[in-house]
Amino acid sequence: MSPLTSLALIGVLIAVSAFFSICEISIASARRVRLRQLADEGDVRAAHVLALQDQPGRYITVVQFGLNAVAILGGIVGDGALTPIYTRLFEMAVEPSMAQTLGFTASVLTVTCAFILFADLFPKRVGVTQPEAVALRIVGATRMMTMALSPLVWVFERAADGLFKLFGLPDRRDDRVTTDDILAMAAAGTAAGTLADAEQQVIENVFELDTRTVETAMTARDSIVRFKLDDPPEVIRARVASDPHSTYLVCDGSIDKPVGYVDAKDLLARVIADLPISLREPGLLHKVLIIPDRLTLGEVLNQFRTAHEDFAVIMNEYSLVVGVITLNDVMSTVMGSLVTRTDDDEQQIVQRDDGSWLIDGVTPVTDVQRALGLDELPHAGQYDTLAGFMMVMLRRIPRRTDRVEHAGWRFEVLDVDDYKIDQVLVTCLVPKQGAVAA
Repeated sequence: MSPLTSLALIGVLIAVSAFFSICEISIASARRVRLRQLADEGDVRAAHVLALQDQPGRYITVVQFGLNAVAILGGIVGDGALTPIYTRLFEMAVEPSMAQTLGFTASVLTVTCAFILFADLFPKRVGVTQPEAVALRIVGATRMMTMALSPLVWVFERAADGLFKLFGLPDRRDDRVTTDDILAMAAAGTAAGTLADAEQQVIENVFELDTRTVETAMTARDSIVRFKLDDPPEVIRARVASDPHSTYLVCDGSIDKPVGYVDAKDLLARVIADLPISLREPGLLHKVLIIPDRLTLGEVLNQFRTAHEDFAVIMNEYSLVVGVITLNDVMSTVMGSLVTRTDDDEQQIVQRDDGSWLIDGVTPVTDVQRALGLDELPHAGQYDTLAGFMMVMLRRIPRRTDRVEHAGWRFEVLDVDDYKIDQVLVTCLVPKQGAVAA
């Protein structure tokens, strides 16, 4: 065989090896979610790729058989094609025996490097960067080779199955998409610029609905604007004017005896119609939904959907009202920064010019962790808000100037109103220190 023919044969073997390499990596890397979408749109090739992924042993056997066969042939052909050429070149500088050794070594290195670059690295990088597109192009040829080598595939597949059973290994990959997988994809989309930061935050907030309790989104007991059942019309008008809301809780004397709620639009309709305003009027008062204080926001949404309500009163185990929550409160938690704020809205977390943070005591700890970049806080699960974190760390009711240090951050109480922590100043320590409770 002439050197030129040998070189041409090496080129063909490299091309064949590159094909097997790109088959292996592209089919394995192709995303099943994207392939199912293409298959549902009528792309038969995507269905064939999914079928190969469901039985990976079949196409892997073909690929490995092809790669090993090509590697053996490449070594044989490469030795015969390039060794004489390199030997003649080295004979110009060294003795014939040494030239023969150097020529053989140079031939092996050249063929090896050519296979590594053109038959392995380059095709696999192409297959990794565009797995679905490449897999769709080569799936037809892969299926034909699999059918042509079906007897060989069957033998090796049975042998591989035996080894999997011997070592107790699963023979199918787990294609379940977990919450962590979705969050990781959202983070990757944000890093790539295909997803906005606010949109990624919405996705994370949706999955937090099953971990955040209702207390992190409710209007606390002390902030509830309510009516008594026997309030006169002038009191009702004055309270609506001073504290405008869409819904008002109605109680029979004490706040712990809720009897229903009234919509502001119903009150407005009676005012426009010049009708008397009495909360005892039939049809004006709506039955209120009562929910326990340990429900998650996801469970609250389910309660709203089941009861066809969007307003609920939250009670603790002692039948005391701890707050109220609306559907809008839950959705505001999900939408986060996408919700348009009005000038009267007060942000719970504000970063100051010096890099410190001014945080409301009722801010959910998940929002605090996100703002400060903290993975976790001590004694997780024992509190829901920043005020609760301070109480747990201090083991007492906090007073002004009380402070806690954790993970390089100092949490200092700035304002306390009737034992309620209104504001906490959070400052980054330099250098950062470990967690220390004051």
